[in-house]
Amino acid sequence: MSSTHVLVLLSVVLTVGVVLVLAVALVEVRTRLEKIQKGLATLNSALEGVESQHLRPLNGAARAINDQFDIILGALPGIASKAAVVAERRPR
Repeated sequence: MSSTHVLVLLSVVLTVGVVLVLAVALVEVRTRLEKIQKGLATLNSALEGVESQHLRPLNGAARAINDQFDIILGALPGIASKAAVVAERRPR
């Protein structure tokens, strides 16, 4: 066998080896991604349970609190102007 044939044979063997290694790596990546998908599906169902059991009932209370904050924030400019008048009349 000539050196050219040996080099061609080694190139083919190297190419086949690289393709096999990449194939094994891709199969491993696929397996891990499937495990991650199952874990995310479990997490999703757990989060949906938390939302439906714990967060949705709080929605009304949160809205009521936010409405009270809107009333308070609406009154602040008037309070500030009255405080400015009082501060101007105060002796120094």
